[in-house]
Amino acid sequence: MSSRKSPSIKNGLDLNNAVVFITGANGGIGTHFVMEALARGASKVYATARNPRVWDDHRVIALTLDVTDPESVKAAVKAAPDTTVLINNAGVSTPTPGILTHTDEEIRRSVETNFLGPLFLARAFAPVLSSQEGAVLIDIHSALSWYAVAGIYSATKAALWSATNSLRLELASENVHVVGVHVGFVDTPMAANANQPKTAPAELVSTVFDAVEAGAYEVLADQTSVQLKAGLSAPLEAVYPQLKSANA
Repeated sequence: MSSRKSPSIKNGLDLNNAVVFITGANGGIGTHFVMEALARGASKVYATARNPRVWDDHRVIALTLDVTDPESVKAAVKAAPDTTVLINNAGVSTPTPGILTHTDEEIRRSVETNFLGPLFLARAFAPVLSSQEGAVLIDIHSALSWYAVAGIYSATKAALWSATNSLRLELASENVHVVGVHVGFVDTPMAANANQPKTAPAELVSTVFDAVEAGAYEVLADQTSVQLKAGLSAPLEAVYPQLKSANA
């Protein structure tokens, strides 16, 4: 039996000695999650991707994971039975925002990667997390969960937001702390063509871990997310002024 002390979330999570499992670890945000977890004392990090990169730190274990493949998910759970922190970070976007102009394949890929993948991975890891003292599930949503201008991307992130809320309620009795993260554009290749202000990946990751360590349930990582959540109760014409133009 391991003598490693499990992290506790009674007063927030201490990442010291945590075992962190990260999807999409090759990307800009994922790489920063790996490095920041180690900097905060994680004893082990499972860095997963469809084609995992080589890491130069013995504490990082690279695993192959396709979140859309049930067998790959099963293999990942079997390979990481000591996970205490699961970070659902992997995601895809589409080249155009119109949900009517996406291809069928783009829609299916987005739903499977952005929604079903993290949901099924959370379900698969639920027994593992429940067996740990003070485990944590972190789901990376988007400010676009609350602003339907990005077609299927917005739709899948909204669906994941709702699923995260359900997971939070169901896992609370198992002492698994579930955190949802919302952020606008992040300065990664996925947002290379965006002209709006972008959050630095390192800043986002630090904000997320600070909030988790404080015991927060939700992270609004930038002003865009704050404003869009505040607008959820506003009239649709206020959120989407283009509706007024269409009806003029």
